[in-house]
Amino acid sequence: MSDKTIEALSEKLDRLIDVVGRMAPAPATPPRFDSADCFVWHAERKTLIPVDKVNRVEMGLIRGIDRVRDILSDNTERFAQNLPANNVLLWGARGMGKSSLVKAVHAETNRKAAAGQPPLKLVEIHREDIESLPQLMAFLKAAPFRFILFCDDLSFDQNDTSYKSLKAALEGGVEGRPENIILYATSNRRHLLPRDMIENERSTAINPSEAVEEKVSLSDRFGLWLGFHKCSQDDYLAMVSGYVDHYDLEIAPETLRAEALEWATTRGSRSGRVAWQFIQDLAGRLGKRLDL
Repeated sequence: MSDKTIEALSEKLDRLIDVVGRMAPAPATPPRFDSADCFVWHAERKTLIPVDKVNRVEMGLIRGIDRVRDILSDNTERFAQNLPANNVLLWGARGMGKSSLVKAVHAETNRKAAAGQPPLKLVEIHREDIESLPQLMAFLKAAPFRFILFCDDLSFDQNDTSYKSLKAALEGGVEGRPENIILYATSNRRHLLPRDMIENERSTAINPSEAVEEKVSLSDRFGLWLGFHKCSQDDYLAMVSGYVDHYDLEIAPETLRAEALEWATTRGSRSGRVAWQFIQDLAGRLGKRLDL
């Protein structure tokens, strides 16, 4: 082979290496964690986007879930203080403030933190990015902060195997969960998987009990299960009154009660979300802005 041929092949090889290098995903670039207290994980770009203004309500406006509020607050404060704490699954009725409570507890924990204590960071990971959870944990474990990884509305459908990535990230594997990371997830399902999916495993597996155990054991990786149930009429009216007082909405008590109950009746349910939607309607009719 002549020198000219070798040189031509070398040039082509260099170009090929350059093309392949540009096709490879860019390495994850750590953000400035001191730039914000909340971030959103973008799995495709392998980056954390800071959130300047978090969509959340104050702790005092969350009514009717005092017991679970206190349990979650205690668990979060222990974690922020480098003490043992559990992963948490907040499950139950829709609209009862599961995700609102996580964000409110995060803010309240930082507000009450001792002087000199690094702020606790909240990182949201979307349900469809769960398979990248081990990668995100590896990304965060070397950072000089403690992180709540938050996944809202977590559930898995038939033939969805990404729950295995979650199981491994929570407690499995040789290395285990990094000590500066905890996972909080909300779901309408206690076991995260639809009942028909579990029943299908029971009916078709060679060993039904082992197949079901494989599915149900996912929830067992969460040390705390906090249940949220449909609220009573009194709790619903207390939520509405709390918003009215907080935003200084002028309305007669008897009128407020009647309109709030009518609103819940037309929606067919009572919950924190329904109470907030009524307040938005009321404030609009009164010409009052709702600035959180």
